[in-house]
Amino acid sequence: MLELPGQPILDKQWLVGRCTRLPLYVDADRLASEVAGLPQEFWGTQGGRVGVHRAAEAVFLRGYAPAEGDKPIADRPALHALPYARQLIERVIGTRPQRCLLARLPAGGTVAPHIDRAPYFSQTLRVHVPVTTHDRAWMVCEGLTYRMRPGEVWVLNNVAMHAVWNAHPTESRTHMIVDFLPDPGLLNLLARGERNLGVPKPEVDAHIAALPSRQAVSGG
Repeated sequence: MLELPGQPILDKQWLVGRCTRLPLYVDADRLASEVAGLPQEFWGTQGGRVGVHRAAEAVFLRGYAPAEGDKPIADRPALHALPYARQLIERVIGTRPQRCLLARLPAGGTVAPHIDRAPYFSQTLRVHVPVTTHDRAWMVCEGLTYRMRPGEVWVLNNVAMHAVWNAHPTESRTHMIVDFLPDPGLLNLLARGERNLGVPKPEVDAHIAALPSRQAVSGG
């Protein structure tokens, strides 16, 4: 499903800018422990994601990868094993979750620069919750670099050019990624969030500049 009938197009440049850190903190240890306990059988594939997103393993908690076709956005089996994750996506962050997945980028992995262009991505707010990460994992959006730490909750403007680099030689980086329809609570958090946290980082800029840019149609 690449469009949500009846849902308006959001002005993400105004609502989000590049990336906004919400005034909200989660129990990072609890979330990481819960995800670590997810049976290994759920991992090992890209979860149907294509293009630049094939760099990461994925486990869908709600819905399916857009490339899998017009399938319902409903709970998937993995979510039943993650009660705290369910609490976060249904009550703590927002109340109208759409697609939700765990994305694990391996050591040295890069998600090349791209824009998520399907209408669905302009109708939803993309939230990143770091699960396991380190100080060599970076999100890049429109030329600025962001360090997203465990316990934090971020909104990413995914209709702007963005990329990810996990520069650590041995450690993976896992985020829970959730698309939300805008409800008053989430919009209030977003209005109170911190936007000016991105910085130029020459090492990251050089790595990203050497990669081909992509414009994903059915993206994340």
